[in-house]
Amino acid sequence: MKTQYGKFFSKILNREREYKVYGEGGKPFLCIPCENGRFYEFEDMHMLDVYMPYIESGKIQVFTIDSIDGETLSAQGDERARIELHERWIEYIVREALKLFSSINTGGGDFAKFTVTGISLGALHAATLYFRFPELFDGAMCLSGVYTNEYRFGGYHDDLTYINSPQQFIKNMPPDHPYLEKYRSGRLIFCVGQGAWENETLESTRRFAEVLAEKDINATFDFWGNDVRHDWEWWYVQAAYFLPKLLDL
Repeated sequence: MKTQYGKFFSKILNREREYKVYGEGGKPFLCIPCENGRFYEFEDMHMLDVYMPYIESGKIQVFTIDSIDGETLSAQGDERARIELHERWIEYIVREALKLFSSINTGGGDFAKFTVTGISLGALHAATLYFRFPELFDGAMCLSGVYTNEYRFGGYHDDLTYINSPQQFIKNMPPDHPYLEKYRSGRLIFCVGQGAWENETLESTRRFAEVLAEKDINATFDFWGNDVRHDWEWWYVQAAYFLPKLLDL
């Protein structure tokens, strides 16, 4: 399997950004790490092993990036400054990283739509990216996520916390919003366990399922058993189960 390490200077974040690429072609996947995660988490935690057969067969190409959660959603302090920096991280992804990754994937051809995946806090980021930018993403797999950022900012709300909280902004979309049809044509998978450390994620996933159903957005919501914990050993099983469904295999 071809593996490529790279970095570039992000003008939006005013710092260097590192990434890794796995595979040589196929459907591009953008993988968001867990809370405070790095671009190498996907490999170090052995989630790459689950994706490996699809990478080696040329069905997918995987791109991994860093979060900056430790300065934003996981941090303390000035709420506006934190959410402004988080918004710049979102802009870095859609305006800089995806442009580069698409060029790598297509060999400089037309833009290729991505599937985005994320686990835990990464699931919130993945859902936010999919629902804010349906012109860039046509699929998402979100595991053990909370789909609002309210609990990260206490009682603070503003325009940026709102647009980065899909549970809120989708609920308020009018029925004729043009994005709704785009959402309905995508492949969406949300999974959560009902065991240890999944209380908040379970509640949020149930609420998010209701929000999408109200908007007639087709999505798979799977609620696994009481033995299924908020832990890597179960995320491996979930990813292995859902990847073929994302790829229609």
